[in-house]
Order: sequence, then structure tokens, then C-alpha cells
Amino acid sequence: MKNIKDQENLSQKKVLLRLDLNVPLRSGFITDETRIDKIIPIIKFLIKKGSKIIIISHVGRPKGQINKILSLKPICKSLEKKINKKIHLLDENIFELKKEDLFKNSQDEIVFLENIRFYKEEEKNDASFAKHLASFAELYVNDAFSCSHRSHASISKITEFLPSYAGLQLETEINALKKVTTEIKKPITCIIGGSKILTKIDIIKNLIPKFDNIIIVGGMANNIINYKGYNIGKSVKEVNCEKAIKEIFETSKNLSCDIIFPEDVLVGKSLSDNSKVKELKDIKDDDLILDIGPKTIQKIKDIIKISKTVLWNGPAGYFENPNFAHGSYEIAKAIIKKNKEDSIYSVIGGGDTIALINQLNVIEEFNFVSTAGGAFLEYLEGKELPGIRALNQNV
Repeated sequence: MKNIKDQENLSQKKVLLRLDLNVPLRSGFITDETRIDKIIPIIKFLIKKGSKIIIISHVGRPKGQINKILSLKPICKSLEKKINKKIHLLDENIFELKKEDLFKNSQDEIVFLENIRFYKEEEKNDASFAKHLASFAELYVNDAFSCSHRSHASISKITEFLPSYAGLQLETEINALKKVTTEIKKPITCIIGGSKILTKIDIIKNLIPKFDNIIIVGGMANNIINYKGYNIGKSVKEVNCEKAIKEIFETSKNLSCDIIFPEDVLVGKSLSDNSKVKELKDIKDDDLILDIGPKTIQKIKDIIKISKTVLWNGPAGYFENPNFAHGSYEIAKAIIKKNKEDSIYSVIGGGDTIALINQLNVIEEFNFVSTAGGAFLEYLEGKELPGIRALNQNV
């Protein structure tokens, strides 16, 4: 695909820039600005080139209806402060806007269109809607990898109507994921958590032939512990996942990939409880497994120590309670130590994992941190993403 950084003449060009600024909002205030920080490089690049920038993004799921709670206004204000530039949010009906309406003041450099998902045509991947959006600009840039698994008008259909380019962040994201899927330095380890194993079964199956170690932690691990014949008390567990787990172990055995799961755990009687270390054989009916234990932590650290590449998606425990955050913190510290020695390439993804490393204020200590949820996971499954396919076809 073509990348916008390779284009020479961008001066005064109107650029339709698709970003993912779907930040968490609470009472109109942004609670995590990571996604805003990630897009600053493409904004600064285009400003330096003298472009006129028209930003398209979304917040939440308004389902084709105008919802003022999901306005992009607080995001515009945040970005204004970060780049020290005036930004205009155009809240007029998109269908009533024309190209000449966007930069009436010649000094304006950036305008925002209001939440693109206020229009039902966006998620319907409507061709006439995409064509109308395209009429505002001379070229299109997708710097929203985290939306690129969607067949939406501003992601995939729009490339049919404008010369289209990958943005800086999108290219960085793909290059980082290539390093853990195709351009691999071995030994390579995947640490995968979260609560549901069935939603990640296809990822695990796709990674087994490529990875040396797959470490399963978090709520997902409860299913494996239970499959291995141990009591898991009242811990989170899925139903009907035995066949999938059996398939994981059989496939990994044939392909020489080690599947690692907890051999000791931290339990409590409730989510707000103190933690207690237990061997798997000692778990009681009223116990909740909420973190990995010291033996498991040491085993994971030993594996990280010999790894050249690591992918981490999903915390090891219920880190919202500090009593059950130790496993995740130790994993983070072990990866950071290797990064400082420049002896590992680390890719971190998933909203909960990012929340965890933001708590520790160590987001800059990893090689790449992905804010892409569904797109990140679908890429790891080996799926072709509609937004990437659209850019590849527009050459």
C-alpha cells in the first residue's frame, strides 16, 4: 500500500484523515487519552507539509442517531491543547456540507466532522455516503488501524473515490504485528489473558505453528485448570470449551509449542478480598482464582528471559484490586528489563493491558503498544482486514 509519508506535494492539499479517537468518556470528560496521543505524529506531519486536514472519527456506538453525549467536542478540545492549534468542529449535517464550507477562514488548518457514526450510512458501508465524504478532499489517509477490521464507508468504501494512503500509525502498527507473526526473531512467546478462551481460540490456533511458548493466564486459564481436573471453586469459567482446549494441546504437541498455564494461584473469597497463595490441589469450593502465584510468576519470568520476541494481550489477574495485580506487574517488569537490555521485541495489546501499564506509567517502556482491540485480534487470527485490503487495492 502507498504511505502518505512518501508523498512529496501535500501543500494546501485537502486531506481526509480517518482516525480512531474512540476514547473512554465519563460525564463529558476523557478518562484515557492514549488514542489521542497516538495520532499526534500524523497531525504534525500533515501540518508541516502545509495540508488542510479534515478529520473523521467516531466515539461509542450511537447506531446512526445523533447523541450529544457522544460528540467529538471534548476530543477536539484535548487535541487543541496538545498541538496548540485551533480546531473547528463542524456539527452541521454532513449531507448539507460542501467542500467550500470546510475552510472558510484561510488560516484554518484542521476541521473535525462530527461523530461519523451519527450517520447510519457509515456502518452500512454506503457507497453514495463514501462518495460524498470523498468530495470534501483531494486524497484520503487511513491512520485508524484499530477500525480497519470494519467494512464501513469511511474505512473501506471511500478508497474507491480518492487516491488513498496509509498513515504513519497504521504502518507502524502493521510493522509491529508483522514482527510477531511473520518477521519473527525466535524464541517467541505469547502471553494471553482475558476472561474467555473461546473468543481467542482462533488466535491461539493461528499462533501455535509460529510460537515457541503460549502462556495462558487470567480468567482463560481457569478453563484449562478445570480441564486438567482441578477444582476452580467459584471462579469465572466458560461452558462447552473442553473440545477447544483439547485441540489446543494436541495441536501444540504436534508443532512443538509449549502451552503454559498456572501451577499456583492467588485466591480470595470476593473481588475485594485479600490474596492468598494456593496450589491447584488446595482450591476450595468458595475460592475465586484472581491472579497467578509466585511459582507461575517465576516460570513466566524465566521464559521471558530467554525470549527474543514477546506478545502480551490480557492481564494475568484481577488487577483492579492491587492485591491481585502482582502477577501482571511482574510480567510487565520482566519485559521492561529485557527491553532496557535491547534483547527483546515487545508488542502489547488489549484495553485492559494498556490500562494496567498506564497505572504503572510505563507505556513508553515497550517497543509497541497497540490500542487496536478487534483489529489487533483479527490480524493475529490471520484474517484480512477490510481497511487494509482497500488500501492495497488503491495503488
